[in-house]
Amino acid sequence: MSSSDTNDPQQLHRQQSVALFNRAWDLLDRGERTPAEDEAMFLAACASLWHWNQRDDVTARHRSIGCWQISRVQAMLNRGSESMHWARRSLEEAIAAGSDPFYTGYAHEAVARAAGILGKTELMRRHQTTARDMAAGVADEGLRKALQDDLNTVRLRKPS
Repeated sequence: MSSSDTNDPQQLHRQQSVALFNRAWDLLDRGERTPAEDEAMFLAACASLWHWNQRDDVTARHRSIGCWQISRVQAMLNRGSESMHWARRSLEEAIAAGSDPFYTGYAHEAVARAAGILGKTELMRRHQTTARDMAAGVADEGLRKALQDDLNTVRLRKPS
């Protein structure tokens, strides 16, 4: 980042919202992470959403995506209650945005995933079904497949 960029808070928020989202995503994609990387993944996802919320061009769709990412991170860390909190926020924002089926479908996927971690079978299945129905309405084949593939990884966790 050049010194002139630091004089424009909106430019800083635009850069950081994307860079931190991508950092969290890169860590999510790793098969194995250290505890320090787990913490960095969580903090990057939260910081990304914070920077999005500071932007003058933030929309409910952006907030939905950010909340979805935090929910996914929390799910990967096996934090069911926290994952559910952010999944529900993602769904609220997606609905508020009047989002297309891709974004709303992913918000339902997040609720289903969190419910699976919490052992809430009926809730998980209900949101999986809704997300699958939404995926069917996604026009772009690649996006539809991404959502369907992620839905295929939602599982009910057995209590320890």
